[in-house]
Amino acid sequence: MAELIYDETGRLLFTMEMKKEYKLLIPSMAPYHFEYYAHLLKSEGYDAEQLMNTSFDVIHEGMKYSHNDICVPAMLVIGQFIDAIKNKGYDIHKVAVAITQTGGGCRASNYLSLIRKSFKKAGYAFIPIVSVNAVGLEKNPGFKISTNIILKLMTATMMGDIMMQLYNEVAAYEVNKGETERVYQEINSYLDEYFYLPSRKVFYHPNKLIERVVKRFSEIEVDRTIKKPKVGIVGEIYVKYSPLGNNDLEKTLRNEGCEVITPNMLDFFQYTFDSTRHDIYKYGGRKIVAETYRFLIWFIEYRRNKVRRLFKKYGFRVFTNYYTLRKLSKGFMPHAMHVGEGWLLSAEMIELIHMDTPNIVCTQPFGCLPNHIAGKGMLKKIKNQYPKSNIVAIDYDTSATEINQLNRIKLMISNAKNNL
Repeated sequence: MAELIYDETGRLLFTMEMKKEYKLLIPSMAPYHFEYYAHLLKSEGYDAEQLMNTSFDVIHEGMKYSHNDICVPAMLVIGQFIDAIKNKGYDIHKVAVAITQTGGGCRASNYLSLIRKSFKKAGYAFIPIVSVNAVGLEKNPGFKISTNIILKLMTATMMGDIMMQLYNEVAAYEVNKGETERVYQEINSYLDEYFYLPSRKVFYHPNKLIERVVKRFSEIEVDRTIKKPKVGIVGEIYVKYSPLGNNDLEKTLRNEGCEVITPNMLDFFQYTFDSTRHDIYKYGGRKIVAETYRFLIWFIEYRRNKVRRLFKKYGFRVFTNYYTLRKLSKGFMPHAMHVGEGWLLSAEMIELIHMDTPNIVCTQPFGCLPNHIAGKGMLKKIKNQYPKSNIVAIDYDTSATEINQLNRIKLMISNAKNNL
């Protein structure tokens, strides 16, 4: 068994020996994306597994081993980890967990210390916790962010965004019920292969693979003569994407006869790069780091432009360029406001309105102050500027009743259908 090694602060390290022996558990935040992240890690030599436990026990364990002042996403992540470790049959002495860390002012930067405290309370202090971040926090000898990982991460996130958009854009209008889901599963069976390609092939943009995906979705028989309201989902990144965090909001909206539009996750990645770049030029720091982030944004947009051309070719909605998206927040929120989702949240709502999607659910998790300011706090200003906007802010709390959330969502949908 791998030897437990601690650093000078007493933090348990994830070692090279653990990389070979341990199973690395990752939470299920975004269903379209995290499956690819698990394959990304597997292809780099980690025995990674995405957790799929989403029962009420997850909430119970999160509440039991954290406290009531913790934001809901942190509580759910902690609960999912502890529930899996207790009940999924893992060798608890050969398991580690991984969690992303932004490094900003959001509580997400403190998830690691919160998880450690919860693990200690639950009797799992010997389980290593790996921080996945791009800002040099909590380094571990057994986990390195390599160029290969960065390239695969960009492509995995882009693939998740593509699958999310195509699925939602087609599923609402499919003629043969369930065909979109069948095509989605069919595509996933070969899309994962990208991550196991040789390094030189990973570098090149998988044009042919992505065109195969877009073309396959375009072959699904749809009836677009049916008029359905388009509803956008924005908010804090966890509850925006996670069915566990938002009570499967995407499925709820589809069942209510809506077409769902959720902004791309890559926009959030670029927003974090741009935020770091902004702070370096505003408050000081290494200019080479700022320029590296500027290059990454350019590189991502260069690759996304190829996807945009494919979407246009096959008749799908073309998503907004990052710098165009950033301009949309002008006059609403300064770019210096980049705690949590910051100005990006306002920009995403305005983007949806410009895309003829004035119906928006703004997901607000309990305990996320930055999200309430940038989301709910901006609704009045946005509605004054765009009177036809139909925005509802839904609070997601472990003690909130689902029926109350559903009633407010149905009222928004009723208004959307009347406007339609």
